[in-house]
Amino acid sequence: MTTVAAYAAPAAKAPLERTTIERRAVGEFDVLIDVKFAGICHSDIHQVREGWGRANFPMVPGHEIAGVVSEVGPGVTRYAVGDRVGVGCMVDSCRVCDNCKAGLQQYCTNGATMTYNGIGKDGEPTYGGYSQKIVVDENYVVRVPDGLALDEAAPLLCAGITTYSPLNHWNAGPGKKVAVVGLGGLGHVGVKIAHALGAEVTVLSQSLRKKDDGLKLGADHYYATGDPQTFEDLKGTFDIILNTVSAPLDFTAYLSLLRTDGAMVNVGIPEEPVNILLSSVFGNRRTLSSSSIGGIPETQEMLDFCAEHGLGAEIELISADQINEAYERVLASDVRYRFVIDTATI
Repeated sequence: MTTVAAYAAPAAKAPLERTTIERRAVGEFDVLIDVKFAGICHSDIHQVREGWGRANFPMVPGHEIAGVVSEVGPGVTRYAVGDRVGVGCMVDSCRVCDNCKAGLQQYCTNGATMTYNGIGKDGEPTYGGYSQKIVVDENYVVRVPDGLALDEAAPLLCAGITTYSPLNHWNAGPGKKVAVVGLGGLGHVGVKIAHALGAEVTVLSQSLRKKDDGLKLGADHYYATGDPQTFEDLKGTFDIILNTVSAPLDFTAYLSLLRTDGAMVNVGIPEEPVNILLSSVFGNRRTLSSSSIGGIPETQEMLDFCAEHGLGAEIELISADQINEAYERVLASDVRYRFVIDTATI
């Protein structure tokens, strides 16, 4: 066991504070990672505040982890000391179900082990990346290509794969019209990726406040959803709508923007139930769907794609003592566009 410094929420809705946690000894197939940077995801806030239901405390959040390998177990073949690596939203799964065998570990039918607020196979709680070190099985670690700066790569371990996976699955590319709802931590990465895939990209945001940013990030068009005329002008326009916001929407209005056989894919998870009229998908064989993160192979594919196209997250680097302030700013949409913790400050 190794004692490491971390930031944890001692109880639901409590401010995060500096503490220490125990990391397991490095096993045969384990990788010990010196965490260099950890992104702050909105889902961290949902879980710390029990917005998605009862959680485990103390909680060390963080599933956007970028660092450097400092030790490997004797059976490790994929990584060596000094390698630049990342860890995303899960650190294990059953490995034997059909989904795991297909590289879709995020949909493990026996339940994937989440990087934090989970329980490992050893029965111990999992602690995330707001810490100085983490121990992870090599099969759930990915390589960060040299073309990506570690601080800008960290958010890709959640925001990147959460947007890349559905865009990839629904075949975003040349000839396709993609709308990204929300230009926040997820949405700004989604715009970059959809543009790099070759799609025609539109941002749908509440106002035009971030229009200049959206166009610089790769959007071809930018519309305000606060203007009812937007929904009249864009009826039947899009092949894919990627909804990145975690608040209830007027799904009838948004689904009307889809072409025949178009899909609206939700990657944000509201804390409250949402309503939908079935007739809003009936007319043009539209699809209302959702997508989680990606499996380990697709996460590596995403990182390689981002490196090839020079895509990193737009970040604001903070020290650990700014975490609680950063949470409030995320809730106020006051970040351009992802907070990343310099874990040397923990």
